[in-house]
Amino acid sequence: MTAEIISVGTELLLGQIHDTDATYLSQELAKVGVDVFYRTTVGDNTGRMGEVLRSALERSEVVIVVGGLGPTSDDLTREVIADVLGLPLVEDAEAVRTITEFFRNRGVAMAPSNLRQAMVPAGGQALANDAGTAPGVMVQKDGKTVFALPGPPHEMERMAQRHLIPRLKSLRTQEEGIFSRVLHLSGIGESAAAREVEDLLASSNPTLAPLATGGVVNLRITTKAGTPADALREIGRMEREVRSRLPDYVFGADEDTMQSVVGELLRAKRLTIATAESCTAGLLAARLTEVSGSSDYYLSSVVAYSNEAKVRLLGVRRETLSKYGAVSEEVAIEMAEGVREAHGADIGVSCTGIAGPTGGSEEKPVGLVFIGICEGAGSEAKRFQFRGGRNQVRERAVQAALDLLWRKLR
Repeated sequence: MTAEIISVGTELLLGQIHDTDATYLSQELAKVGVDVFYRTTVGDNTGRMGEVLRSALERSEVVIVVGGLGPTSDDLTREVIADVLGLPLVEDAEAVRTITEFFRNRGVAMAPSNLRQAMVPAGGQALANDAGTAPGVMVQKDGKTVFALPGPPHEMERMAQRHLIPRLKSLRTQEEGIFSRVLHLSGIGESAAAREVEDLLASSNPTLAPLATGGVVNLRITTKAGTPADALREIGRMEREVRSRLPDYVFGADEDTMQSVVGELLRAKRLTIATAESCTAGLLAARLTEVSGSSDYYLSSVVAYSNEAKVRLLGVRRETLSKYGAVSEEVAIEMAEGVREAHGADIGVSCTGIAGPTGGSEEKPVGLVFIGICEGAGSEAKRFQFRGGRNQVRERAVQAALDLLWRKLR
């Protein structure tokens, strides 16, 4: 079964709100084996809404229109659906009763315009909304099905679970679901990872697709299967092949994050960690402590932005700063050693660099970062040159520090 989502609202086109509804619906439809090949956003305009709906009905079996079901003059969804399908709007008696009771129970006078929400295309059904006043709509004609759902996310999600998903399941001709697993890679770029699995990217079931975001490369494995057991078997086969080709880069799957995986390794090895940060200003500490239970292994953080703070709080030698500069391998090592010793941690990690956009030079350009790690076996630091603006440099430095930690702990 193919479905299409149409998001209605000029505020979406202006960027005043994010379209979380379409994302939610795409995820829920995939779970029940409904393919979504198109998603469209259109403003509150009768002509353009009609044009979009007609196109959607030509190429999809099910069209889900989200938004435009309110009581005001710019809420046009019911009228447009009726016009495109060539059906008159009729009043739904149950919807009238529900809307009237909604206002009566709250002791609020109901404006006559609210009864616009009780109108549905002839032959269609009003879908009860137990979280608001706007009923949804379901109407079928010429083998096509149109749903209309309210725009507020809490209303839309409840209606989707109570009405949309059950009805879609009943419309399907076969029991088949879409199942996915996402493998997370670090320390390799998207194009390099794709080269290693190039032949697998051509697979039709399961499919394999790369996506890079936030310094992590994701490889999404997706399969259509009749049962979760069948899906697990197909996904497992592809996952084993990917892991065998990229053993030094796959750090987790699905809900795993680099910080959660690093945390589990620290916990398993009964190790503790402390961090010393300059250019990242506590971002590494924040990432490590996002994980529930991180107090088992995370001890403390020192944000030492100035040279004086590096000397006073971390024991960095003045002569080291004078000879090599704050952004250097030598200072990164002394920062990691200092925070480890000062806080009695098993591992010390440090970040020092030039996040920009100012402060760089020919010798030490913007984006230069050194990350130091100190453990019982010794100390080391690695040089990185990151691109991007200030925030990108800082985020990439944190991701690189977590990657170094993961590799060290493995």
